Parts: sequence; structure tokens; C-alpha cells
Amino acid sequence: MIFIIEHVEVEGPGTIEAYFKKKGYPLKTIALYKGDGFPQDLSDIEAVVVMGGPMNVYEEEKYPFLKEEDMFIKGVLKEEIPYLGICLGAQLLAKASGGKVVKSPVKEIGWFKVKLDKIGRKDPLFNNIPDEFDVYHWHEDMFLVPEHGRLLATAKGCSYQAFKVGDYAYGLQFHVEVTEDIIFDWTKSYREGENKELQQKAKEMLGTYQKKKELFNQRADMIYRNFEKLLKKKAIV
Repeated sequence: MIFIIEHVEVEGPGTIEAYFKKKGYPLKTIALYKGDGFPQDLSDIEAVVVMGGPMNVYEEEKYPFLKEEDMFIKGVLKEEIPYLGICLGAQLLAKASGGKVVKSPVKEIGWFKVKLDKIGRKDPLFNNIPDEFDVYHWHEDMFLVPEHGRLLATAKGCSYQAFKVGDYAYGLQFHVEVTEDIIFDWTKSYREGENKELQQKAKEMLGTYQKKKELFNQRADMIYRNFEKLLKKKAIV
């Protein structure tokens, strides 16, 4: 079973869920914003996917579930269960691994290019992915790679875009899971009431998605396929 952790309703798994449902994997969603708890027994978990959210990893007093989530992720790492963290999910992986989360030098919202470094180009998660590719962002914090982690991808504005801990745990600062509906929901939830210039940018982001979606979704599916191979590899180890 694949566990999907959601922090807020509008930041769901999008095309990640669609891919693994199509492949026949049983999925279980832990909706933290609804008060769902974490499983104590990890033996039946094939993989964990942790989604994004507007909170900071250290806001444990405001969001008590973050402390429980940190312990849960540490358990996942100890058991070497395949892990894919998106945006906040990547930052939580960094924290659980002893790394830090800080303000990004650039608040990335919209479409940006990321570039695989020498290690990233050889990593199985990015097999058949070009050295440089377009992704969608919505973040103002960023992870710093933990001492025992490996940086996999960078970008001009925010240097830390993807990293790996051990053989099975990955954090992506960017979003590969977004759909048109998700981008629309975010622009409404996170930008409602702001000025006309920002409202125009929201329209431009949706327009860009229409132009990029075919190739963007193909590459997202390739990342999911590569992650699925890690699940199968771990299952036979």
C-alpha cells in the first residue's frame, strides 16, 4: 500500500495519485488537516508520498501534527521505505534527516527550469529525464541538503531543487503533480484578494500550463515510473 500524506485540502496528489491508481496500487490518504493519525505499524507500507503545504516545518506549535510527522518520517527512513516528498514534503525529509529549512533567496511561484547536476543525471529517479526541464513551483522556503544527503538538481534562483537520502528517499522542491485544476485552486486559495498584477500572473500560469502540459505530464509520469521501479526493487531486496 502507498501512503499519501496531505497537509491541506488544496495540495493533493494530482497526477501522482492518477498514475499509481492506474497501475493498481492500493492507496491510503492521511489527511492531516482532518485530524487523521499516522500508522504505528509500517510493515504493510510500500511507499510514502508527502505533499506540500503553506506551513513551515518548524511551526509545530501552530500545527501539532508536524511533530508526529517528523517522527513518522524518521521511522520510514529507518525502515528504508521508498519516500517521495514534494515541496513541504521535501523540506520535512531534510529536517527528519538532520538538515535545515531556510528562506529561499527567491520566492518561486510559477514555471521555472531546473537542472540536474552530475549526480542527478545518473540517479535512477531521473532516468530518461533531460538535464534541464520545466517544472512548476510555489514556495518561499527551501531545504538545505543534510550531511548524508546528495544534491541532485539545482536552479538559478533556488540552488536546492532535488536531493536524496540513502537509496530510497527523495525530496523535490518543485511540483510534478499539478493539474490545471490544482493550479487554479492554488491561485484562488493563495492569491485571492491580491492586486490585479498578481491576478494576471495567475492567468499567465494557467495559460503556460496549457502550452507545456503534454511534455510536462510525460516527464512527470517518467519520474513516477522510475519511483515505481524503486518500490519493486525494495520489495525483492
